This record gives sequence, C-alpha cells and structure tokens, in this order.
Amino acid sequence: MQGNVQQVFLQFTANKPEMDGKTFAKVSKDCHLLDKKLTSTDVDLIFAKIKPTPAARSITYAQFEKGLQMMAEKKGVGVQDVHNQILNAGGPHFQGTKADAVKFHDDKNLYTGVHANGGPSTIDKNHGGLNTICDRSQADVRGSQKMMKNI
Repeated sequence: MQGNVQQVFLQFTANKPEMDGKTFAKVSKDCHLLDKKLTSTDVDLIFAKIKPTPAARSITYAQFEKGLQMMAEKKGVGVQDVHNQILNAGGPHFQGTKADAVKFHDDKNLYTGVHANGGPSTIDKNHGGLNTICDRSQADVRGSQKMMKNI
C-alpha cells in the first residue's frame, strides 16, 4: 500500500520529490478528504506544521505521510482509511472551463459587412493602397504642408 500512495504522491507532484502547499490542498480536495471535521483551513494548518522549517515551501514524501496521519487524527479515522481514499481517487483531477456557444461569433454565415467577405484590408484594390491616399510631402513644425518654392 505504501508504494501505491507514493505513486499517487508523485502523480500530484509531476514526478518531483517535493510537494508545495497548493498541491497538498489539491490532494485533500481531489481525494475527497475534506468534510465537516477536516476543512481546507485545517489542511493549510497541517501543512504549516509538517514543513521542515517555517520558511520552507515544500515537503517530502515522509512529511506527506506525517500530514496524512494528522489528517486521519483530525477526521477521527485510521491512516489506512485516508490511504484508501487517496488510492481510490487515483491521482489529480484536472478540470477546465469551456466557452459557451455564441451564435453570431461561431456561425460565419451570419457575419455582416466587411467581415462577411473575409475581413478588412489595408490594400484597396481601386486605389493601390495607403501610399496613394496619404499625403506624405514635407510639413512644417505645426503640421502644415510646406509650399515648394521655385527660385
């Protein structure tokens, strides 16, 4: 059983030897360890107690086992029951959000205006582009066009 719990530990840590507090909380949530007796605040406090130093940010597998023991005591069950819950979960659960379908965005047949023909363009077929539309002659400091003088 110990080796299997260690494999789940490694699944949660992506095969790294240490686990941070966020992942420790994720273990308790994903393995359905939280209830009225063991809250997420309790999990955070347990993590703070099992860290090797107050400044440390991660724990080893041995410290993780100590944390599971403390969780079991808080829940009023045996460590084997906590191990079984972890093994039944089998590893981390990843979930993301999926965007809702938006009728006027997803259905290109409903596009109107310029977008119905492929979208806007900076090159106009009739004028030859921005170079023919813009006046790029010399200007003074105020932005007025300078007059060419023939001397």
